[in-house]
Amino acid sequence: MQLLVCVTVMRRMKSEKDYLLAGRKLGMPLAAMTIFATWFGAETCIGAAGSIYEYGLAGGRTDPFGYALCIFFMGLFFARKLWARKLVTLGDFYKERYGSGVEKLGVILMVPPSVLWAAAQILAFGHVLSASSDLTVDVAITFAAVIVITYTTLGGLLADVISDFIQGTVLIIGLVILVFVVITNIPDPALVAESLSPERLQFRREEESWLAVVDGWSIPLIGSLFAAELVTRVLASGSAQVARNAAMLGGSIYLLVGFLPLSLGMIGPALIPDLAEPEQILPLIAQQYLPTALYVIFAGALVSAILSTVDSALLAAGSLVSHNLILPMTARSDERFKILVSRISVCGFGIVAYLLARSADSVMGLVEEASAFGSAGIFTCCVMGLLQSRGGALTASVSMIVGMATYGVLAYIVQYDYAYLASLAGSFGSYLLVMFVDSNRSQQKNLALNSGF
Repeated sequence: MQLLVCVTVMRRMKSEKDYLLAGRKLGMPLAAMTIFATWFGAETCIGAAGSIYEYGLAGGRTDPFGYALCIFFMGLFFARKLWARKLVTLGDFYKERYGSGVEKLGVILMVPPSVLWAAAQILAFGHVLSASSDLTVDVAITFAAVIVITYTTLGGLLADVISDFIQGTVLIIGLVILVFVVITNIPDPALVAESLSPERLQFRREEESWLAVVDGWSIPLIGSLFAAELVTRVLASGSAQVARNAAMLGGSIYLLVGFLPLSLGMIGPALIPDLAEPEQILPLIAQQYLPTALYVIFAGALVSAILSTVDSALLAAGSLVSHNLILPMTARSDERFKILVSRISVCGFGIVAYLLARSADSVMGLVEEASAFGSAGIFTCCVMGLLQSRGGALTASVSMIVGMATYGVLAYIVQYDYAYLASLAGSFGSYLLVMFVDSNRSQQKNLALNSGF
């Protein structure tokens, strides 16, 4: 189906904006559904369900609750402002607001999260294929990567959006069928009641500090607010109003549909106790409770969720590198060349994501790293740059570097529990400090000029 959509769309593709932004013509239904489908991927159907199986509601802070609020906040506060700037990528915002040097630094920080996100989806695809066939996880991951890289490279954003609409619909139908069948065939309601103990109904684990809870919420809410995949959908909308409303509607749909895998994760210990790999809870429940015909529908729904996310992540990474790094270094401006460079970039990052998926331990681990890596500086510079006019290239550069360095040192070397909060504080603090120093220097320079020195 994806390949058929790609072939159809390719005939109408005439410019880089057609490939990267679907011509900026997305209406409300397509925009809202692609926002939902892009984010509702492996981390919800596979990762979050497994985390909730293991930890109860505390395992669902990141997904579905955190990411749903993140999307909603994008629509409420920032979608109209971003759309009004007529950007092609978020990297263009950094160029317009802070200069070309900050543009390149921002791209360097934004690309790894998208590639990690894509790797998470490929890994989840491998889990689904492995759980429902005789394939090993490694073979299944390889098969998944070949499919995804091929159709994503060819079709661009419009093919992605059309596929998202179809895949999102299939996903919702599949999850509704699974939850209905499971609830109507629960073998022992008493065991289900035990799995809903007060401890599992809390958003905070008993051993966790409140600071850890804040840190856990901040990664999806703040770390993903300006994710390239979400910003691309906003920029591709047909108007500022569509961008705003589509993000708010997409976030609402995300939360509602997210309750379906959440409910199965909550009662999962009663249905399949002592599961060695919690991230396989959804496919295993489906195998156990669904007849063959319905299981095929559900497996298609899972695959739809994964495909609708991984293609978006690869397009985001490819567009940032091609549009903001590679094309400015070339003298060619013809649109066919721009599309070719974008496709090569998308394909290259697909290969990198595949290699990461082969070496990763878990889906949720990849997703959390995708949200945390470098995002403190991205968030700080976007918020401050959109809401006020002070702070230039030096301010933004220091803020990004401090945020990334703080997280890297504390998370990977010191192994500090609250590394993301610390990186966010460091990024904001350094932005304000350098902005204040720059403002004072500018004022002193102006005074000196006005007084004749």
